[in-house]
Amino acid sequence: MKKIIINIVSVLVLLLMVNCQDENLVFGSLDTPTDLKVTAEIIGKSAALPNGDGSGKVRFSSTAKNAISFKYVFSDGITKNAPSGVLENSFATPGVNTYTVTVIASGAGGIATNVTLEITVFSDFKDEGAVQFLTGGSSRKWYWAQREPGHLGVGPNVAWSDPTFGTKNYFPDFYAAVANEKSATCLYNSVMTFSLVAQQMRFELDNKGQTFYNGAFKGGGDDACYDLNTSGSKIVTLSKSESFITKNPDSATQTRGTIVNIADGGFMGYFVGTSSYEILSITDNRMVVRVIQSGNPFLAWYHTFTTSPPGAAVTPPLTANYTVLKFSDEFNTDGAPDPAKWGYDLGAGGWGNNESQTYTSAADNVIVQGGNLKITAKKVGTGYTSARLKTENKYEFTYGRIEVRAKLPAGAGTWPAIWSLGQDYATNTWPKCGEIDFMEHRGNDPNVIHGSLHYPGNFGGNANTAKTTIANASSEFHIYKTVWSPALIQFYVDDVLFHSFTNSATVPFNSDFFLILNVAMGGSFGGAIDPAFSQSAMEIDYVRVYQ
Repeated sequence: MKKIIINIVSVLVLLLMVNCQDENLVFGSLDTPTDLKVTAEIIGKSAALPNGDGSGKVRFSSTAKNAISFKYVFSDGITKNAPSGVLENSFATPGVNTYTVTVIASGAGGIATNVTLEITVFSDFKDEGAVQFLTGGSSRKWYWAQREPGHLGVGPNVAWSDPTFGTKNYFPDFYAAVANEKSATCLYNSVMTFSLVAQQMRFELDNKGQTFYNGAFKGGGDDACYDLNTSGSKIVTLSKSESFITKNPDSATQTRGTIVNIADGGFMGYFVGTSSYEILSITDNRMVVRVIQSGNPFLAWYHTFTTSPPGAAVTPPLTANYTVLKFSDEFNTDGAPDPAKWGYDLGAGGWGNNESQTYTSAADNVIVQGGNLKITAKKVGTGYTSARLKTENKYEFTYGRIEVRAKLPAGAGTWPAIWSLGQDYATNTWPKCGEIDFMEHRGNDPNVIHGSLHYPGNFGGNANTAKTTIANASSEFHIYKTVWSPALIQFYVDDVLFHSFTNSATVPFNSDFFLILNVAMGGSFGGAIDPAFSQSAMEIDYVRVYQ
């Protein structure tokens, strides 16, 4: 049963009369708020669910005569200001719990009236994994991932159905900071500590006395640092997200769906006027969160944090242990490639890279023979033919360990590739669909193996890439392996790691891709073709995908 106790705070005003020529101490109007009324709507309440639908959400609405602001004080230690009197709060302790809520209405001169009520709410939300990641089981410090592109960014906060920005509502499409971009500011001074104290999670921000403000909260203009002491421990609760991202078709790969609520105006190092952060992804050493800018609900800011202090060597998260073979072709049956596993891209036109070949399905260009798949690039008259195989609409997958044992073609201008493309490329145009190049090789730069990723902001000549040099790439077989997980994408040659990319919900590497095998000629990457070139093949012993 709801109990309401109204306390009118008596105010004793002591006026000091000072007889001083030409000086008068003047007080403004002192108005006591009266007729304070509070309504509390438990979200999802019904005859069958008298304490709500399990979301733990309660919508409060307060009014009072002469009130200029309202404050809500909850018995779990959280305090929230609501100038309009309207506030929605999530009570996160699992189960049915009764909370005491004090609503304080303030009038001119600081005179206040308060009402206390009890509210009983049911919450079925918990995320013990997030608590463990945030706190490490006791206490864990987080820092800005300043060396990672996009560690601070902003994008649209709109529904998936929005025709212009809907498909961009889960990553910083408008702006993404480059590595160390804010080094001249106070932003990277922030140290954020999440701790468990008697099973209650708490947060403390140490920003060395200065806060990096979004310009909108300091009268407009550029973002800048201002003095603000943020010391002090604040209570943290977790609640279920109901953001636009959670309504996306691929929401499970784009957000964890957990909101971190920091009490008493706490924030994670960059001030945008909000204290609730949606966890998009989190591991033991990396976290990506999304926060809606106060006063501008169209904008969502993205922050990436790491447990590695600035200047420390970054330890990549452990990759998933993918051991179950889900797709393979051992190429043990001579003839055309298995049509149940492989289709073709056919034709000429350069394929967007000014390439010189025409792709065919002819046996001269693609055949299984002697236990290997052979994709042969050939000179035909003044042109070239080759083949491009793909598993599109036959086998598509998200995450796994991809292994291909291959021997590469030789000759200036050859461009063999073992790669993958986001299956939604027809509607989510490249590079938004994402591309993972497990192996690329240039005949003009023999034995140098490239591993690359293409996505918005990093594509074409600006792809996220690395390379390694091996021996005998065109005369011996090597194993080209990539381990693709929600946390990391790692590239190997013969089990030697040469490139590591931190995956997150802000890049398009969390949905289905399909495999592609091809040998191109020339183009923007292959370069000049040797006039004496006649033919050369990429030979593949096997293709295997483990999950």
